[in-house]
Parts: sequence; C-alpha cells; structure tokens
Amino acid sequence: MVDSPAAEHRVTDIQIRRMLQEAAPEWAGLPLARFAEGWDNALWRLGPDLLVRLPRRAVAAPLIVNEQHALPEVGPALTAIGIRTPVPVLAGHPTVDFPWPWSVVPWIEGSTALGLPRSENSLWAPQLAEALRRVHVYAPRDVADNPVRGRALGTRDEAMRDRLQTLARHSSLRRAWSAGLTAPPTDERVWIHGDLHPGNLLVEDGRLVALIDFGDVTAGDPAYDLASSWMLFDAAGREAFRAATDERYDDATWVRARAWAAYIASVLLTQSDDRPDYRAVGVSTAEAIDAG
Repeated sequence: MVDSPAAEHRVTDIQIRRMLQEAAPEWAGLPLARFAEGWDNALWRLGPDLLVRLPRRAVAAPLIVNEQHALPEVGPALTAIGIRTPVPVLAGHPTVDFPWPWSVVPWIEGSTALGLPRSENSLWAPQLAEALRRVHVYAPRDVADNPVRGRALGTRDEAMRDRLQTLARHSSLRRAWSAGLTAPPTDERVWIHGDLHPGNLLVEDGRLVALIDFGDVTAGDPAYDLASSWMLFDAAGREAFRAATDERYDDATWVRARAWAAYIASVLLTQSDDRPDYRAVGVSTAEAIDAG
C-alpha cells in the first residue's frame, strides 16, 4: 500500500486563528475544526459556512493559486445554472505561521459521487453536460498550460505505452488510445476543470450540486473533461450526456475524450493501491470503454 505523501508543513488551529486575525478578523473567532487531510491539502471547517484550504506540500501551493485566479472567472457561469464552485472568499498570503498561499472558500453541502451507482449518476448527466459547456469557453492566453492534462494526446504516449504493457489484458484501453492518437487534433484552447473524477463532484437528492477541487484547472482540449462520462455514467447516461451537449463538440473530440478516459483508467489501475475506491473507478471505466 502506498501512503499519502507526508505533510511538509502542518498548521495548528492556533496558527490558523492568527492567520485569520490578520487577514479577516471577523472570522477569527468562529468555531474551527480539522475536517479532512488529502494528498495535497488540509481542510478545516470554519463556522457553519466556510472552509479553510491549506496546501500540505510546496508542490501543492500552485494549485491553490490556480483556484484563486481561475474560479472568479469560471464560477459565476456555473452559479447561474445552480451548480456551485468553491470560489475563494479570501485569498490568503504566506505569513510567519504558514509559508504558502491559502484560501477560505464556501462550505458546500453534498456528498461526492465516488462509489455511487452509475445508473444513479446518470440522472444528472445532462446537468454535467451543461456545466461543461459553460466551463469550456475561451481561456485567456496567460492561463498556464498543465504539463499533463488537456494537451495533445501524443505528449502522453510514452507514459501510456508503459502502462498498457502492464495492463495487457485491457485491450479496449489500447484500442481507445490508438484511435485517439489518430483522431484530428483540436485548435481549441478553452478553460478545462482538469480533474473531473467522481470525488470532485458533489451531489444531493439525485442532483449535481457542485464541481470542486479546481487545483488542476488549465486551458486546453475540452476532450479531457469529457472523459469523465466514461468514469461516471452507464451507457444510457453517456448517451444523454452527449446529447445534452447540443453539437458543441465534434466527433473527433469524443474520440479523443474516450482516449483520455483510457489514459485516466490506466493511471487509476496502476497507481491507486492505497485507494480501493479510486481503483474501482479505474476498473469500471475500463469496462465502460470496452462496452463502447
């Protein structure tokens, strides 16, 4: 089993209160409790309506900055259709107590889609399609490229070929990847979420209520986000998802999206020994790709 990386800097509740006292004194006295600690970030619940989001490692600090820059641009279009995003209400700066940027974001009620039946997720497939149509708009030229996500498929071919050797029995992944490599490329450079897996979608009462964790937000090929349909939905849901895009994406984009789904499945199948829930997503995604 692979453990999560050790935190390079741990912050205490006393330190967070000092940080808040300096940046937003009106919040410094609110109830504060550690909520969760993930691969990259530590999360602290602040009062009933807020969440403090702090990097655990130096490599994660730019992801917080990504969110601070992108979400004020991307978030309002989703709010207009009733889907929330964690648009920072405070962009915190390094202090004597904490060496990196940090954020205070709204607390959003809901549960992740991780582990939910695909048939249940498929009920909100049209919602996600509409959300992505609103995200996938022109991104300014100064938006940094991601080294992996949303790029031309060929830039990841060597890494994918190595994984395919390990996953030789998953022939559908190889076929999907090969088809994507030969599909016409795109000249689009739009905003993309960049990490649209079931753990980053919040649902409540059978509806999609939020897209979260925009740390990998970038500009590039929208096909990368569309790969999520093979990770989330059953066949009927994928059909509804594609139909709801209303011809926004051409056939080549969907071929590349299926290739990206194969790529993500290969990552989950080879690098998720410590997270059986994500490995299960890899297995079910490979099965969905095999089904078409």
